[in-house]
Order: sequence, then structure tokens, then C-alpha cells
Amino acid sequence: MHSMRTGDGVRIAYYIDDFTDPWRRPQALFMLHSAMGSARRLYAMVPHLARHYRVVRMDLRGHGSSEVPAADIPLTLERLVQDLVELLDHLEIDKAHFLGVAAGGYLAQQLAIHHPQRVLSILLFASKPGLKHSQAPSWIPAIERKGLHAFLAETISDRFPEGHQDRRQIEWFLDEASRNDVAFVKRFILHMSGLYWMEDVARIGCPTLIAAPGAEPIGNASAYGEMHRLIPSSELVVYEGGRHNICDYMPDRCAQDALSFLTRRFP
Repeated sequence: MHSMRTGDGVRIAYYIDDFTDPWRRPQALFMLHSAMGSARRLYAMVPHLARHYRVVRMDLRGHGSSEVPAADIPLTLERLVQDLVELLDHLEIDKAHFLGVAAGGYLAQQLAIHHPQRVLSILLFASKPGLKHSQAPSWIPAIERKGLHAFLAETISDRFPEGHQDRRQIEWFLDEASRNDVAFVKRFILHMSGLYWMEDVARIGCPTLIAAPGAEPIGNASAYGEMHRLIPSSELVVYEGGRHNICDYMPDRCAQDALSFLTRRFP
């Protein structure tokens, strides 16, 4: 694990995995986790990707091993994107691919819209253009009453398919999510649940993969098709019957779909 300080003084943690051939100069691939997540949750996709790319996994501010900002530091989507720009600068990377899961994909989308010169492609897994048209605001009182672990356990069917076989994975997922600071999680969800930028995604000019859970229970599932229609250079893959956390319970397929897309678009 490495870290850097952002322009407003918050320590950001990140990991680098690079198993490419030493005589090559690989492109960088940033992996951006979901709300209530961390870079650790993306572990299973890394072996597939790091053989071909210099993989950078970033803990968003307030998540994982990154610092929880003080309550008086404003939390905005612009600041979260700026953290990503500053990490690119810190690592002296001009442009990269960005694989974003759910809220991590919000950052990838915003980067492609507002900083297109830094983006080779974006790969969006269960990531719509914001959280506004969802039940997310109702999560806050439930988290306050029950705690984050219990809330996620009770709503696990939104995230994993019914009958998911490995209970140990679900328990690990619950424990990992619960490591995050609850007060910051609430701030993050409330901020994201007020945002939606479908009208802006047509400005995304880079190659874009949209991976959609076919049985998406969080927000408006039709948004994935609308994004595909609006983003000129996009491809849509639907995971039939899939629940929201596709990168948690089918990471090998997600990684292979990402590699297939990148290989076709960047031969």
C-alpha cells in the first residue's frame, strides 16, 4: 500500500499491481471501488488484469485505508474526481483506463466528461449516472437504527443472488463494508443520492463498457440502456439475473469481459 496527500490535506491510500513483462511499458488501469467498499474488495479481478496493465487500486477518501476527512471539509463529487486527478499527477500518468464499480464508476464518468484528455477508456460495472433515482436515502435511517453490518445483512439479496452458495464470502463482504467509518458512509450516500447527470453522458467520447446487472434492484435498471444509447462509443453487456454486486460474486467474468473489451478496442 502507498499513500499521497491531496490538495486539501487528506491522505489517500492506493495499491499498485504490475505483473506485465518487464520490457514492456504497459498502460495504466485504475480500479475504483463502490460506496461502502474499498480497494481490497476488488482483489479477485487483479490477477487477470495486472498481467496486462499497471493496475492502480485507489481507496476513495473516507473509505478503506484512506483518511476520513474532517466533518468541516466539504464532500463533493468534484473533490472526489480531483483526488483522482491528483493521484494521476502524483504517479506521473498522463492518461489511463478507468474501471469503476457503482459509485467508483461515477468518478470514471465524471473524469471522462470533464477531463477527457486523461482518459483512454472507462469500464462501468453496475454504475449508472448518479444515485438520485434510487432508494438510497432510505438506507440512512436503517443504518442509524441497525448499524451498517446489520443493514447490509438484511438487504443482502439486493447485492448477491438468492441462494449464493458461499456464506463465507458474504460474511467477509459484510465485515469489509463495516470497516468503513459509518458517519462518512452516511455523508457519502446522502451526497450521491442527490446527483444525476444522464444528460451529460453523451459528452463521453472515449470507448466505454457498460456492464449491467440484469436484475438490478438499486435504482432504475433502464438507465443502463439509456447510457448505451447516449454514449457514442459504448458497448453494453447484461448479466442476466445479476444482482447489484457483480464484481464481488462473479469477479472472474467481470475481469474477462473487461479484458475482452480492452483487447478489441486497444489492439
